[in-house]
Amino acid sequence: MPFSMESYIEAVSNIVWSDFFIYLCLFTGLYFSIRTGFLQIRYFREMVRLLFSNQKSDKGISSFQAFALAISGRVGTGNIVGVATAIYMGGPGAVFWMWLIAFLGSASAFIEATLGQLYKQEIGGQYRGGPAYYIEKGLGVKWYAVLFAVVTIVSTGFLLPGVQSNAVNATITNAFSISQTTTLSLYGFSIPINWVGMGLVALLALIIIGGVKRLGQVSEYVVPFMAGAYILMALVIIALNFAQIPAVFELILSSAFSVDATFGGIIGMAIAWGVKRGIYSNEAGQGTAPHAAAAAEVKHPAQQGLVQAFSVYVDTLFVCTATALMILFTGNFNTVGEVAGGMQTFVVENIPGVQADGFTQAAISEHFPAIGHHFVAVALFFFAFTTIMAYYYYAETNIAYILKRRKSTVLLVWLLRIGFLGATYLGTVKTATLAWSLGDIGVGLMAWVNIIAILLLSRPALKVWKDYRLKRKAGDMDPTFDPRPLGIKGADFWENNVKP
Repeated sequence: MPFSMESYIEAVSNIVWSDFFIYLCLFTGLYFSIRTGFLQIRYFREMVRLLFSNQKSDKGISSFQAFALAISGRVGTGNIVGVATAIYMGGPGAVFWMWLIAFLGSASAFIEATLGQLYKQEIGGQYRGGPAYYIEKGLGVKWYAVLFAVVTIVSTGFLLPGVQSNAVNATITNAFSISQTTTLSLYGFSIPINWVGMGLVALLALIIIGGVKRLGQVSEYVVPFMAGAYILMALVIIALNFAQIPAVFELILSSAFSVDATFGGIIGMAIAWGVKRGIYSNEAGQGTAPHAAAAAEVKHPAQQGLVQAFSVYVDTLFVCTATALMILFTGNFNTVGEVAGGMQTFVVENIPGVQADGFTQAAISEHFPAIGHHFVAVALFFFAFTTIMAYYYYAETNIAYILKRRKSTVLLVWLLRIGFLGATYLGTVKTATLAWSLGDIGVGLMAWVNIIAILLLSRPALKVWKDYRLKRKAGDMDPTFDPRPLGIKGADFWENNVKP
């Protein structure tokens, strides 16, 4: 059998996303849900209240800006192409498992974001934090912290941007009939020229050179518009197909447990793809959102933890559900035999040749033939663009962690920018299979390292939660935090900033 780079990378992706890891993700979410008393239900109103508190400073961003920056990372290609892929490979039942991982994952998101705030530091006049910081400060294991930082730089700096840019290129090409690539011959070398990729890179360069403050400002305005427009389109389609809602939900639930004969025997595929694409979409437990959470200016770490828990709801229970309903309302998916590995696939049968990356466009175009393809292309551009911005911030934060304030930091940040823009461009000329397999490896590796860390750090995180909960019950609407009475070590920022 001839060597294939794509098949090799896909094999590595399957190893990273083993069945054990998928069930570990579910267990972690369930564990933190129980230990926090299912805060994702009991403190929902508190999440919304905290979202619009407007504390910020020259060193940090507001809770809403941190929420928007995290949402810009969570809400992306996974909400459009990722949901379509989950249904394509795992059937309608995969949607249920996406819901479950979002519900349980919101508790994991609370823990990791709270830890990000608890162990944050002020570096170069800006708040920095994330898993690398809380692993070093909380666990005291420097090599493990550096491991996460390196994995994150590689994943968010080079593996993940291509997924977003690949999807943007595919949908824009499909909607506007723009030629994907042309080839330029230069000194015997063939150089692929992709105009969508070049335009995306040019816009991205203008933003990332401005630093974290500009990233937060752009996300604050773009994210609400982006998500709002997409959800509005979904609500219109849902309203037009209101009578089908009970049948669609019944289909999702029955096929999730292989009760529906059409999808019998693929419950494992539904779970695997639901959890896999759910984590890719909402990033709960992956370790990316704590970077944004740490940048927020708050009086208590649990406040930003609650805000980030809410962002998982926005991502999966709102945006991903909207995508799933728009696809399933068509009723034009069916089982079409098997592909490699015995997996069944589901396609939109009345549009020949549709694959996963065009699944959502095909579905929405059935509802709105005149504008469907164009709307998804524009929406996905905003989804993906803001996600790529967030990826850059995560990579830069981990370079700052490894190098602290050394002189070489500036040089390596510029090298990151060049490499990051290059990876984004290459995504537009890769195949979708290769881009997604590389992205899955990046997400999986980060989640492996981070989930182990937050399980080991559950004790201090739960102490912070108990402290906040008791102070709120005592009537303090905006409690402050002091780690010393709780016996939490390593929270230097909070120790040095406690007001007497």
